[in-house]
Amino acid sequence: MGTETDSEADLRDRHSDLSPADRVVVSYPEDLSDWGRFQVEKPSFRGFLRKTKTDRVRQGDVWEEFVGVGCCGNTLDVPLRVERIEGGETFGPDTEITYEVREACDIAGGWQVQSEGGPNEV
Repeated sequence: MGTETDSEADLRDRHSDLSPADRVVVSYPEDLSDWGRFQVEKPSFRGFLRKTKTDRVRQGDVWEEFVGVGCCGNTLDVPLRVERIEGGETFGPDTEITYEVREACDIAGGWQVQSEGGPNEV
């Protein structure tokens, strides 16, 4: 226990030359619902980004992130865009993540699971 796997060691070695950013500013679209905003702004979602975005972070990067399934099956993928990176090149455990709102993009957060637009049973 406590030993590093080969893939973890490869990841560490591949990114050992990247310094963690002090702050990353990420934007979401203006038409994101209040529920969607609540999801992406939670500390746990910020932690998720720090753990999963292990490559170099660049201004303009866009990530389609699944933020959850709300009541009645409202599935939501949110396009997040990196607006600025301050003081480094990747996420670290102490990287501050702040959000800005950008122009609307007709985000589709519908009631897909329980509606006629949802998947058909076979």
